[in-house]
Amino acid sequence: MHIIEPATPEEFAQYYKLRYQTLRQPWNQPEGSERADDDDSAIHAMLVNEQNEAVGVCRLHMQTPTQGQLRFMGLHQGYRNKGLGNLLINYLEQRAKDLGATHMLLQAREPALPFYQRCGYTITAKTYLLFNEIQHYQMEKQL
Repeated sequence: MHIIEPATPEEFAQYYKLRYQTLRQPWNQPEGSERADDDDSAIHAMLVNEQNEAVGVCRLHMQTPTQGQLRFMGLHQGYRNKGLGNLLINYLEQRAKDLGATHMLLQAREPALPFYQRCGYTITAKTYLLFNEIQHYQMEKQL
C-alpha cells in the first residue's frame, strides 16, 4: 500500500470512481455528484494497493493560510477497519503542515466520528444533514 497524488487522467478516473462508489452511490446519488467546484485547487491523495488499484481517497483544501480542511474521505469496503484511513489522514495533515497549516477542520458523518476521534479530532458542532439522512459534525484538530 502506498499513497499517491493522482496526476494522470487514468489516476483521476480511479480516484473519482472510488469517491463516487463510497460517498455517493450508496445513497443513489447521480454520477458527477462526487465532484466539487473547488477540486482543481485541492490536494488529492489516493491510497493504492499492490496492483495500483485505488482503495482509499481523501482531499485537502487550504481554507486559509493556516487552516486545512479534509473532505471526501472514502475507503473501499474491503479495506476498512485495518488502520489504512490513518495513512491518508497522516499524509494530508503533513501536507497541510508543509503548507503552513496549524489547524485542521472536517465534516464527519456520524458513523465516522470514532475514527476521527482516534485521529485526534474533536467535535465542535452538529452541522448538516446530507441527503436528508446522514448527520454531519464539524470536527477540528490543532496540528
